[in-house]
Amino acid sequence: MNYTTIQNIDSLSKWVKQALKIKKKPLKNKKLGKDKTLGMLFFNSSLRTRLSTQKAALNLGMNVMVMNFTNEGWTLEFEDGAIMNSGASEHIKEAAEVVSQYCDIIAVRAFAGLIDKEKDNAETVLSGFIKHATVPIINMESATAHPLQALADAITMAEYKTKHKPKVVLSWAPHPKALPQAVANSFLEMMQLQDADFILTHPEGYELNPDITKGVTVEYDQNKAFENADFIYAKNWSSYKDYGQVTNSDTSWTITAEKMKRTNNAKFMHCLPVRRNVIVTDEVLDSENSIVIEQANNRTFAAQLVLQKILKTKLDPKKATKKSKK
Repeated sequence: MNYTTIQNIDSLSKWVKQALKIKKKPLKNKKLGKDKTLGMLFFNSSLRTRLSTQKAALNLGMNVMVMNFTNEGWTLEFEDGAIMNSGASEHIKEAAEVVSQYCDIIAVRAFAGLIDKEKDNAETVLSGFIKHATVPIINMESATAHPLQALADAITMAEYKTKHKPKVVLSWAPHPKALPQAVANSFLEMMQLQDADFILTHPEGYELNPDITKGVTVEYDQNKAFENADFIYAKNWSSYKDYGQVTNSDTSWTITAEKMKRTNNAKFMHCLPVRRNVIVTDEVLDSENSIVIEQANNRTFAAQLVLQKILKTKLDPKKATKKSKK
């Protein structure tokens, strides 16, 4: 069983309920991971993902090993048939097989390069580990997806659920640097599994991958999108059409208290880290309706649920669902 995409979830509602049970008693399955090792491989920096996933593993009694490929380890080659006479010192084939001997589960974090769309969509790093590793793989954010974040988002919204069918808005917001589409992609995929009125709002030219947004309501007027919303999720992403480019820095898209007044007293969400007074104003981020800290807290229980399911599957392969096999 791998967890590399939201599509690995067979029933989101069941997973959320299970995660909330874990949250109440996080040490209940402390013996499940005894003598098991989680290897966490980072090709990009991290705060919440690293600490929450490590905490989740410790809650299950696992050993944890961490390697940062940004300043540790050999440069890896991912292309099959490559003549390795330049920069890369080790091929993913050997690296993945070797790490698989040391670890029972491998978690990988590797962002989009935002230069070559085709290469990013191919998920070069993540796919390399899935192909060559002999143990389960967890996606701690890849070029196109962040399924651990999306699961944590679902858990958080369940905790703050409304009595009525909620209206959820994912809003683009400005940012000085080019950012990947991974968080937005997985949030969209997660919302398509929810019973909610969902709207995606962004400036023209910032459309996401049409294969992911198919069937999603898109509103180019942010103010209109915010009307009567119950949840506002802010996130920046660079252009998908003009791949990796920042073609719009319009500050009028910043989430402000005035805009939040258009909502149904909406909860404000963001995956963090967030640039204050660029993505969202202090007034909104520090308000009682901001639930970004609880979102971050729920990252632990999203990761713990995934680890727990994989560990149980390893102990009893019959528990693996068709949907979770990939």
